[in-house]
Amino acid sequence: MQVIRQKLIFPTLFVSLALGLAACNSKEAEKPASQIAAKVNSGEISVHQINYILSRTGAGASTPEMAPKMRREVLDRLVDQELAVEQAIEKKLDRSPDVLMSIENARREILARAYVEQVAAAMDKPTVDEAKKYYAEHPQLFAERRIYNIQEIVLPATPGIADELREMLNGGKSMEDIANWLKGKDIKFAGGSAARSAEQIPLELLPKIHPLKVGQGLLMEGPQSITVMRLAASQSVPISEDAALPRIQQFLGNQRTAEAAKQEIKALKAKAKITYMGEFADAGGTTSQAAVAPAAAPAAGPVASKSAVDINVEKGVAGLK
Repeated sequence: MQVIRQKLIFPTLFVSLALGLAACNSKEAEKPASQIAAKVNSGEISVHQINYILSRTGAGASTPEMAPKMRREVLDRLVDQELAVEQAIEKKLDRSPDVLMSIENARREILARAYVEQVAAAMDKPTVDEAKKYYAEHPQLFAERRIYNIQEIVLPATPGIADELREMLNGGKSMEDIANWLKGKDIKFAGGSAARSAEQIPLELLPKIHPLKVGQGLLMEGPQSITVMRLAASQSVPISEDAALPRIQQFLGNQRTAEAAKQEIKALKAKAKITYMGEFADAGGTTSQAAVAPAAAPAAGPVASKSAVDINVEKGVAGLK
């Protein structure tokens, strides 16, 4: 599963530049007094700018009692920003090649996001029944959710080592014994332990860890590394269905949007004529359907590496606690 930036949050620099330009452009347009929140020298900050920032950050959902304070805090930040923008223009920084490139990148980011959001808006939202099905199919994340204390040793993939490590692990050897054995073989490795909740473990690995009893372990072989894991302790911390359903719907919606965006870009590539030039000519040539190289496998241990989807699940479930 892949996520093509479901959240699609702008880099802070791009947001600052875009808002700064908006504040700057306000100088050229007359607004009714009710639309102006503040005047800064010859510049103006509009109420619409405040409302936009609140809507994008989610701060607009604060309680009625907190709303005036939040709006004033946003306005104060915009005032500071306007002052900085005015100084940047006075020093002609808006003509700097780096700044111009940043502005252009921000424009492209905004347009690309708007297109993906348009594609996503046409899709059906996940239903409660779909969320309930996901809840039932993933007890490790919800009804049987645990916090695991995992000991881990990661070493480079070495021919003939995996079988011996597996035999020691299954024979009940401690992680200290395994570490000493590796030292005796002069094999470099990294080790440690950490407590991780279910949503912090890659989805493809969780079903293998969940059934383990304390003291049991498993060995994972990757193209570049071998990881030895042992469960030192675990704690049951379930999440009820009622609490989980809204987050699951959000996650499924993000997942659906990501897949739709992926398919849309794939279709656009199939129709486009893409010509790679200069130093990139050998890599691509001219094609009507550009090939996308698969991402390289992570070199870190399986527990340590997390995909964007795993991170999204982690954030969603963490919000339920």
